[in-house]
Amino acid sequence: MKKSFYHYMMKHRNYKVPTDIGLFADHLFNDHSFPKQAFDYDGISSYLELDGTFNMPMSVFDQAWNLYEEEEN
Repeated sequence: MKKSFYHYMMKHRNYKVPTDIGLFADHLFNDHSFPKQAFDYDGISSYLELDGTFNMPMSVFDQAWNLYEEEEN
């Protein structure tokens, strides 16, 4: 069963050395409005672009999305 993007990203939170992906996962965890059941790139991307608290480059999201696609499809 395919996980939502949010649930997939939660496995990246427990890191020993901080990475952009890990910091992004932490941001998602702390964002209580993030669409936790979303599976679609466009919806998540739009949410992040409009989210005033997301202060990372969108390329970090793109990297995370590529990992999600590789591992969940």
